[in-house]
Amino acid sequence: AQLVESGGGSVQAGGSLRLSCAASGNIVSINAMGWYRQAPGKQRELVAVIRSGDNTNYADSVKGRFTISRDNAKNTVYLQMNSLKPEDTAVYYCNLRRRVYTTNYDYWGQGTQVTVSS
Repeated sequence: AQLVESGGGSVQAGGSLRLSCAASGNIVSINAMGWYRQAPGKQRELVAVIRSGDNTNYADSVKGRFTISRDNAKNTVYLQMNSLKPEDTAVYYCNLRRRVYTTNYDYWGQGTQVTVSS
């Protein structure tokens, strides 16, 4: 599977951005799609994930501000980010997980920079 992200950029605190991730290629048996982020000097962390049945999970730090959604017809997942804070600054990566029997296969996008200034 290939993932292409878009929508990153620079915004002032309190602003909004919407990230998109379009999947193509071998995208059968998708278990989940999600967004992770990695700030300089920090480990990559889960931001939000959407699973089969549209079950979602969010990091505590983004609950109430970020919303993950997907358009199955377009094989695209979105991350609407509102009330952005400087601490949201990071490279955001799209993730797609396929599950075949008991094995997980993870695919990653190239990353898109989000910069929030105070």
